[in-house]
Amino acid sequence: MTVQANDPAISAASDRPASLRPMLEWIARRAEPLVIGLAAILIGLGLFSLFILAVGKSPAMLFQLMYTGGFGSWFSVQNSLSRAAPLLLTALCVALPARLGLVIIGGEGAVVLGGVAAAAMAMPLAGTAPVFLTLTLMGIAAMVVGGIWIGLAGFLRHYRGVNETISSLLLSYIAIALMNQFVEGPLRDPASLNKPSTKPLPSEYLLGNIPGMDVHWGLVIGILACIFSWLLIEVTSFGFAARIAGGNVRAAQIQGLPVGRLIAGFTAIAGSFAGLAGMIEVAAVQGSANASLAAGYGYTGILVAFLARHNPLAIIPVAIMLGGIDASGGLIQRRMGLPDATVLVLQGTLFIVILFCETFYGRFKIFNPDLWKRSL
Repeated sequence: MTVQANDPAISAASDRPASLRPMLEWIARRAEPLVIGLAAILIGLGLFSLFILAVGKSPAMLFQLMYTGGFGSWFSVQNSLSRAAPLLLTALCVALPARLGLVIIGGEGAVVLGGVAAAAMAMPLAGTAPVFLTLTLMGIAAMVVGGIWIGLAGFLRHYRGVNETISSLLLSYIAIALMNQFVEGPLRDPASLNKPSTKPLPSEYLLGNIPGMDVHWGLVIGILACIFSWLLIEVTSFGFAARIAGGNVRAAQIQGLPVGRLIAGFTAIAGSFAGLAGMIEVAAVQGSANASLAAGYGYTGILVAFLARHNPLAIIPVAIMLGGIDASGGLIQRRMGLPDATVLVLQGTLFIVILFCETFYGRFKIFNPDLWKRSL
């Protein structure tokens, strides 16, 4: 059922000079995700406000603290950017397979195993090999392990018909169990008594900060990964084939496209980005692999990817926004007496509303130039 816009507006658009028609169509198509996405955020915030009122707190004060904790000062901005860095990479773990019609939600598993692989690679190299070489090999190890882990979900989907959403989620639980096994077993540093972890990286082997900022280089790596992913999807023949397969798998197979290799390749690339996020957490934040690797970045990345409509470039501002919300959790807890998990309730509310609003895409005449032509 199509939602009709005001006919005068459509008529006015159709009466424009023919030279303006392509521009109006371009604007209309790209305005739809922006308008519906913004509406979803506002509706989600409204529902979350009702929840805050139900527990006897002020929504206005909460949103003010959320802004202050995330973006109210230079310190807050830097904290938000640091938290956004892993979200950029875990969101790509969802967005890239989504172009093939796959729903991968197990990025958390690739993050923790990538962190463990990076720490294991660093143990024999730290103190003996050059810093750049050590960090490079850590990143490669993390990407290989993460790629294999998520690529396994893609392999099972294409060759065995196993639902990738369920398999990737279950694989994440297995990955967390493996991480605990390695950190508390063969990779454990004997000096880590209260909190089992691997041997800490020497300070000179940590991923440093961007000059002039208290933000590690993981942010730059994440932004470059988003740009690379956009180019991969929009510019290369590999990305074009993936978009064709995502639109209609049967048509892609009839055209002779290697659907199986596309699925395995894109899921492996997606997993490598999530694994790289784990390496960054070890080399820039934790200094070692421990249980803190399972911080939920893989799950928050799902929300980032869906809010960005799986557009790698749109992931950048959305990840920064969600990083700011996450950074404000401690301030909300101290000032309002609410649990730190309050921001998780907000994220869950936004995710539900975003999924609901997905049903409205293509149903508004004003955003669909194909329907304009039918009305002429």
